[in-house]
Amino acid sequence: MVDIDSQFPTGFDPFSEAKDSDDSGTPGAKEYVHIRIQQRNGKKSLTTVQGLRKEFSYDKILKDLKKEFCCNGNVVQDKELGKVIQLQGDQRKNVSQFLINANIVKKGQIKIHGF
Repeated sequence: MVDIDSQFPTGFDPFSEAKDSDDSGTPGAKEYVHIRIQQRNGKKSLTTVQGLRKEFSYDKILKDLKKEFCCNGNVVQDKELGKVIQLQGDQRKNVSQFLINANIVKKGQIKIHGF
């Protein structure tokens, strides 16, 4: 019978970088901001932004987004997702550029979903 430990080298850990660079303690997890579009009825759509850090004031961000893009919106409290910003229309590209320019998130932390 062959000892299994002697067959596999233990010097290389492929997940060591993910464990070291992660702040939350779970390997491979990264704080992403998800920007999605939801189709309503006809040509109407809704843009949702979720995953912003909790220390940000969602109401102030929403106020600036509404003023910048001339659209209406609100902040919705969800049980699973936390606070979610909703905006009228397809504002995915605009919101991502706004969040990057305002230094709220980095470009690599944004995930744009839909269509």
